[in-house]
Amino acid sequence: MVAIVDDDDLMRSALQGLLKAVGLPAQAFASAEEFLKSGQHRQAGCLIADIRMPGMSGLELQAQLNAEACRIPIIFITAHGDEKMRMQALRAGAVEFMAKPFNDEVLLESVRAALES
Repeated sequence: MVAIVDDDDLMRSALQGLLKAVGLPAQAFASAEEFLKSGQHRQAGCLIADIRMPGMSGLELQAQLNAEACRIPIIFITAHGDEKMRMQALRAGAVEFMAKPFNDEVLLESVRAALES
């Protein structure tokens, strides 16, 4: 299962639709807190997360998962990323860091690679 964490309704539904169209089960969450409370971080094979969200940011979510030794491959997507943020995310174990708008095929390739790892 691919977990999607993004505060943007349209982005969540677009990502969920894209993944389902290629046969990948996906579950969407409006916040990092909602995702953690759901317990799905223990079952997810891959996480697609926005960086900037109200409440816990994507990078804070990554730190929380790392602190719990929960090693989900994370693909970050953001409209507000910079090189420093990208390096921080990748150093902490993210498998990909993509700027919005991104190429759907590139995202799907990253998700498939993450699920196989």
